Formats: sequence, C-alpha cells, structure tokens
Amino acid sequence: METNFQIAEASDVEILVNFIREYYEFDGHIFDENSIRATLLQLLLNADLGRVWLIRKGELAIGYIVITFGYSLEYRGRDAFIDEFYIRASDRRQGIGKQTIQFIERACPELGINALHLEVERKNTIAQNFYRQVGFVDQNRYLMTKLSVLQQNEL
Repeated sequence: METNFQIAEASDVEILVNFIREYYEFDGHIFDENSIRATLLQLLLNADLGRVWLIRKGELAIGYIVITFGYSLEYRGRDAFIDEFYIRASDRRQGIGKQTIQFIERACPELGINALHLEVERKNTIAQNFYRQVGFVDQNRYLMTKLSVLQQNEL
C-alpha cells in the first residue's frame, strides 16, 4: 500500500492528539492533553510556526511528523527542527520512516529551509542508527534547554 503525506488541519486535532499520546508514552514524555491540544492548534493555525503532516498508508493515518521553523546565522537563514516524528509500532520497519524523511527533505527547499535538525533520546539507539542511515550527523554538541517559569511549572 502506498505511503502518502497530508498536511494536517485543525479538523485533524483528535487523531493527532491520539498519536501524540502514543508517542509520549513510547518516549516517556509527560502528556498533558489540554496543553498539547492548545499548542497543537496554534501550530496548525499559524503556518509561520511550522508544518504538521499526517502519514498515511492508503487512507489510514499511521503517524505524523512535525517541523517547526527557526532562523540561524550559522545555517544562513531559515532552519527547522523535526519536532516530533511518530509511526505506529505495527507500521515500523517497512521503509515508511525513510519515505517520510525523504518527503520532508523534498519539502525543505519549497519552505526555504537551509538546515534540518532533530533531537533523539540518548537511550533510543535504534532511532539514532536510523537517522544516521538517512543522512543526519551528530554535530558533537549538546542540546541544552531552559524552560520559562511557566513551562517549568507545567512540565
């Protein structure tokens, strides 16, 4: 069955929230449905922030990918993070992940993206190996984060 990618819209919030719940459970993130729903809607309604696509196998949604935009002097303009990337367990190891990354790479020039970044859990060596296979390189840097006071209280 063919894999295809559909730009997500506000009407897709329910299926996306369910996928996000599954992904956060898998990766060990705290899931707060109300804040996820509100943040997701902001992203879906403001194309300046990034893009969300549903990953489909035929007509069936099997996952999603989110890219969010930034701007970098080092990378000479717009860059983006693959903020979230999830495919249901039953659909993994079928080449869909590779197809998804190739789709995103083709979308980057159209979106004016010069560099694409991602983060992966240190313990998730399977994902690390996959990302290396599709061309991502460890920059030998640490991603360091400081949350705002508001976010510290929520997470």
